[in-house]
Amino acid sequence: MKNLKLKFARMEKDMSQIDLAKKVGVTRQTIGMIESGDYNPSLKLCLAICWALDKKLDDLFWEDMENEEE
Repeated sequence: MKNLKLKFARMEKDMSQIDLAKKVGVTRQTIGMIESGDYNPSLKLCLAICWALDKKLDDLFWEDMENEEE
């Protein structure tokens, strides 16, 4: 499942995938794969991304169960 929350949060900060990747210590490809839903990041990486984007874990990586049931 695509992670549009992450993509929009990154764009709100006016950051490219490269900018975010450098800030959290991964490649641009890793950020792209997370956003496209092709990679499940570790908790450590999730927390680093949240810190870099001033978001909480729930804001970016928690699915709303009500929306999944539809």
